[in-house]
Formats: sequence, structure tokens, C-alpha cells
Amino acid sequence: MPSLDLSARVTCFVGENGSGKSTLLEGIAAAAALPTVGATEVGRDGTLEAQHRLAKALRLTWSKRTHRGFFLRAEDFFGFQRRLAVERQELEQRLLDLDDEYRDRSSYAKGLAAGPARASLGDMERRYGRDPDARSHGQAFLNLFQSRFVPGGLYLLDEPEAPLSPQNQLGLLAILLDLIERDAQFIIATHSPILLAFPGATIYSFDRLPIAPVAYADLDHVALTRAFLNDPQTYLRRLRDGG
Repeated sequence: MPSLDLSARVTCFVGENGSGKSTLLEGIAAAAALPTVGATEVGRDGTLEAQHRLAKALRLTWSKRTHRGFFLRAEDFFGFQRRLAVERQELEQRLLDLDDEYRDRSSYAKGLAAGPARASLGDMERRYGRDPDARSHGQAFLNLFQSRFVPGGLYLLDEPEAPLSPQNQLGLLAILLDLIERDAQFIIATHSPILLAFPGATIYSFDRLPIAPVAYADLDHVALTRAFLNDPQTYLRRLRDGG
């Protein structure tokens, strides 16, 4: 596999579905051993066997090794929320069990026993709010970014625009702009012309072989979106007429 320069603060992978951009992103996540925000860690996900083989073939070169950050597939965000809900229920059940177990013990002893569970619940509330399920999917998604992004981290995001309105995509851009000023780095597989417009981003097109950098203005995604917005009726008429 040829070398690919991923040293930019923001690198974007763009291409049609099936072009391989998400596969490479997953392979990098496995090779970098990043935590996964999802129902299953990428290293233990049996559906990613091909990506695991790819990870073994990759040779990552670091200018500064970091163990901060995470890998996120937007499609698996519901799985992450379900995992949080299960963990929250288990912690709350543990506190109820301790009330019963320590019924005849001092409040001090019960407080010591309950400390770890209460601390974990408190940490979850600080990160994700008291009731994350009450938020819209897009709001919960942005809240995750705001709570989990830390300076100096490496973040691999697969189509993060999926649950976000255009306004919330701009909100995500604002978060990224703030984080790159604090030594964070992002590699993003995306179809979004909004996210692809990130200033100074390196954009690799997977619709061409070999994979190569492409200027924002030369992207098919951008050209098609711009042409449609400038004249939607022409495109709708062509669709009705069969092309």
C-alpha cells in the first residue's frame, strides 16, 4: 500500500458509498488501538474481520504518539447510547442492592461501599447529562463531541454528519476549530460539503485511483450540491423525465 500523508490537523476522506473510505478509516482505528464510541470496540467487532487484516498490514508513523481520542461511526451511535443506558441501569441497581445489603450497617459504611457507583454515575451525568435520551439524536451527538473531545487527541469520525442538520454541522465545525487550536487531530470520512470546507483540511478522493488529494472546489460532491442548489427545478425535472 502506498504511503498516505495524514499529518494535517484535519484530513477528510471523500467518495461514493463502497469506495473504501470507511474501510480504511476502520483499519486505521484498529491499528491505532483507539477506543470505540459504539456498541462494540473496533478490535472486538467480528463484522470487521477485513478491517482487522488491513490494520495488520498498515504501518502507522507518528510524529507524536497519543493514546487520547476515539473512533466513532455515526451509524453506531444508537449502540453507544444503548450501552450507556445499560451501564446507568446497572449502577443504579447496584445502589439499590447496597441499600438492602447495608440496611443494618452504619451510613458511613454504606457511603463507602456506594462511593464508586455514585462516582461513576456522577461522571456519566457530567459527560452526557442527566437524561441523554431526552435530547434529539443530533443534540445528543453534538453533546458527545463536546464532552469527549480533549486537547491532544486523535479522532477518527465516520460520516459524523449523518444525524446532524446543516446548522448542527456548522456547530460541529465550530467545535473542531476550537480543538485543533489545542493540538487535536481529526480524520473524517464524510459526504458533507459543509465539513469538507474545513479550512486547511487535506481532502483525499477515493473515487480515483490512486487515492490522491483533491481541492475542495474540484470535488464532485461540492459541484453537484452547488449546481442543485442553484437550479433545483432543472434537476427535479430531469429526475421526473428519467434523466
